[in-house]
Amino acid sequence: MSATEALKIAAAMIDNKELDVAEQILTNIPSMGGGPLEIERWFLLGRLSAAHGDYQKAIQIYRTILDSQPSLARVRFELAICYMETDQWYRADYQLRLAMAGKDLPENVRQMMEYYRYVVRQNKNWNVWFNFGAAPDNNVNNASGGQECIITIFGPLCRNLIEPESAVGLNFQFGGDYEFKLSNQWRWKSEAGLYTNVYDLHDYDDLYLYASTGPRFIWNRGDVWLAGVASRRWYGWHEYNWSAGTRISTNYDFTNKLTGGLSLQFLNNRYDYYGRYLNSATYISKFHFAYSILPNLYTVFRGGVRREDAASPTYSYWMPDVSFGVGAELSYGFNIYFEPSIYWQFYDAPQWSVKYGTFMQITEHNFSQRYVLSVSNDNFEVMDFVPTILFSYTRRDSNIWQREYDRWAIEFTLSRRF
Repeated sequence: MSATEALKIAAAMIDNKELDVAEQILTNIPSMGGGPLEIERWFLLGRLSAAHGDYQKAIQIYRTILDSQPSLARVRFELAICYMETDQWYRADYQLRLAMAGKDLPENVRQMMEYYRYVVRQNKNWNVWFNFGAAPDNNVNNASGGQECIITIFGPLCRNLIEPESAVGLNFQFGGDYEFKLSNQWRWKSEAGLYTNVYDLHDYDDLYLYASTGPRFIWNRGDVWLAGVASRRWYGWHEYNWSAGTRISTNYDFTNKLTGGLSLQFLNNRYDYYGRYLNSATYISKFHFAYSILPNLYTVFRGGVRREDAASPTYSYWMPDVSFGVGAELSYGFNIYFEPSIYWQFYDAPQWSVKYGTFMQITEHNFSQRYVLSVSNDNFEVMDFVPTILFSYTRRDSNIWQREYDRWAIEFTLSRRF
């Protein structure tokens, strides 16, 4: 009997729940050196482990296969099922969305995937995340440096501007959400979290708390969540501001490969200092689309607009933004994501500034570009913490040159989602 015939028989045995016979066949087939038949043998061993209820072993086998062949959609599908069986819903959802991009999947398998995505949406009732890391930053105060001068009858009168300050920050993020099931389609979802960044220059330390709660409705192709939101922020360990408002967000699966979402938010902001200038109403509209190109390659397109309606028109602005990201699951457990983004700021009213050697009233317009590269590796996971390195670069240009700056940061984090 050839190896090909033996594998076909073993697959049939697994389908018929004759697991002992299938195991005997698979263990008696000699190693075939990492070719397609050897991958098929390991794939069947993964199915066999799952059929025995040993989902952790099956997950390990499937991830080992994907280390060398990350574009195998059927393996991702079986991996997603194992994640579902172990209540790892967010991982199951991610693997299913990638697997849907497989070009050679039978129609019955695609239909099964669509159903499982609905099952994930129904059962993903809690999520907890925890990140910590270190990030050196070359311009933590977003300063331009240099000197500005005005021309007087006595000659130039100049002053030195604040120079960029370098710092090393330790960041910590903890958060989670929980959905109380009211029915098969109605939920009550609550979310809360904390983010802090502590630098060796403590004037730039940042602490941010947030919470939201409200009803959520799900159906087979999407969901919608209406929530009240609130937040509190401290900057440099001083009270900075608080916000309260409401948000509605929705997600929808347009096709097997294309998903999208829309979020609308209103916030009432109150500042602890200079409130008579900075107190504001914020209106935010955001959308995103994600498209799975291949079982290991996807793109994300985001955009939106933010309106800050401050008490003083000088601090009121419009800020549209757009970004386009590409992510890939690579060999040996590497995950990579690159996202360039651009955004503009158009202020409502002029302010006094120094330009061309004199004081002028200028209505500020800014253009910023940001580039982010994230690299992680699941094989270096320790106690479910995945190490990630994130490189970022930001450049802001402005018609007020004192507001221009360059900023880069390298961040190393350990992330875990429970």
